[in-house]
Amino acid sequence: MPFLDEVEAAIPALRRYAHALLRDRSAADDLVQDCLERALSRRILWRRQGDVKPWLFRILLNLCRDEHRRRAARPVLVPIDSVSEAGGSGGQEEFMNLREVHRAMGQLPEDQRAALLLVSLEGMSLGEAAQVLGIPDGTLASRLARARAALRRTTCRAPDRPDDVRGHRP
Repeated sequence: MPFLDEVEAAIPALRRYAHALLRDRSAADDLVQDCLERALSRRILWRRQGDVKPWLFRILLNLCRDEHRRRAARPVLVPIDSVSEAGGSGGQEEFMNLREVHRAMGQLPEDQRAALLLVSLEGMSLGEAAQVLGIPDGTLASRLARARAALRRTTCRAPDRPDDVRGHRP
């Protein structure tokens, strides 16, 4: 598949990941645009080993980290009224559950959230996600385990132990 076709095919996944990382659709679209500009301008650096998607995710994540570092130097206050509500077709309880998980994911450290989103949202294998993040597979597995444990602790309806899922305790 030609390079530009592969890049175009990856855009929806890049947008999902950027939105999940930033939790702001406009900022996510800007990040994806910056990622695509960088990828096209540095196309010569792609080694053509396998799929272009991990390379694009790596660019996106590096740009996101750079932006976080810039923002840390100059914090910006956001009025609570401007925060958008999550939408869905579910009822009130599902909405509250989704809001709770969304809040809990926002509290995860950046490295854990990035790992969890690549594997859970984008469906990447451990090897692919580790390649995107530039870390060993074992480190990725550890970050995933810590992220999932933190989500279980911070969401009130999540089971603490596998036995709880079946509805009984030993």
